[in-house]
Amino acid sequence: MSFTFTTRLPLSRHAVDRDHLSRAIPGLFDELCADAATRFLPVWHGKMLLAPHSPTAAASASATAVHLALLPSSSVPASRRNASLRVYLGRSLPTDLPEPAGTRIVAVQLDDDDAALLEPDEGRWVGLRTVATALGDRDAGLFTEALGVLNWHASHGHCPRCGAATVVEEAGWVRRCPVDNSQVFPRTDPAVIVLITDADDRILLGSNAMWENNRYSLLAGFVEPGEALESAVIREMFEESGLRVTDPAYVGSQPWPFPASVMCGFTARLADDQQAGDLLPDGAEILALRWFSRQELHEAAEWMLLPGPSSIAHAMIERWFGAPLRASPELIRP
Repeated sequence: MSFTFTTRLPLSRHAVDRDHLSRAIPGLFDELCADAATRFLPVWHGKMLLAPHSPTAAASASATAVHLALLPSSSVPASRRNASLRVYLGRSLPTDLPEPAGTRIVAVQLDDDDAALLEPDEGRWVGLRTVATALGDRDAGLFTEALGVLNWHASHGHCPRCGAATVVEEAGWVRRCPVDNSQVFPRTDPAVIVLITDADDRILLGSNAMWENNRYSLLAGFVEPGEALESAVIREMFEESGLRVTDPAYVGSQPWPFPASVMCGFTARLADDQQAGDLLPDGAEILALRWFSRQELHEAAEWMLLPGPSSIAHAMIERWFGAPLRASPELIRP
């Protein structure tokens, strides 16, 4: 059940062979740049370009899908094609897209000048949460993969042992310290997100201190070192709500590269020795907590903002609700 659920999540979809064995090929980027079939995925401040609408492409692929701009080498500024911060993402798999199956794809980080030269219309540069549900499986996976790896590069430019500037290797998937030759690999921070129900099958939603006061979502928190996911569920829910929960059950997961997380979805139920009214928001991260029946959630749609459709929280609440949720705008934060 969990895998079936996961494959429906916007950011868990993929249709790319990451082709990890090719990352170690000496001179791989020279080979890729010389290959006219290679396509480059430009990235600027975490945003990517949308491809212009093409009637012929719409006829051969999904008529409603939005596509990322995958550019030939000649369309990318030479300074960027040869820049150090490039990531080989792998080979395209679909057979119904403009790029043939097997097309190799490289993400390239642009600075402001190169981005403006490539596409001065900033409206064509879009964030992942804005277009996640409109992209097809391949492009959603490419965007998520590229954003996650480039975010890791942005925060790991120096050796954690000695502070020396690291060197990018393995087609953008490794950083090496030139002092002791130690390697640093991309990291992902696991977090748990939990749909709690009480004896009446109501769900608990909370409002975060960083949000508008009418935005509510499931409770979530990071997994601590040396902690099992199920233990993190119990600890985090108590810390944020003052409630003890039991029977944590895994639902599915979704990468969340904002900047470097994977959200592990769980259900849990209120412990038998707890009262639903024993709510105690921590006051720092969570300012308000409320239980909702399905009818109450339906009625609250007039005033309450729920998680945006790109999030696993949206899918988990919708799964419990048993019907599509009313769309709420995405919460966009740097």
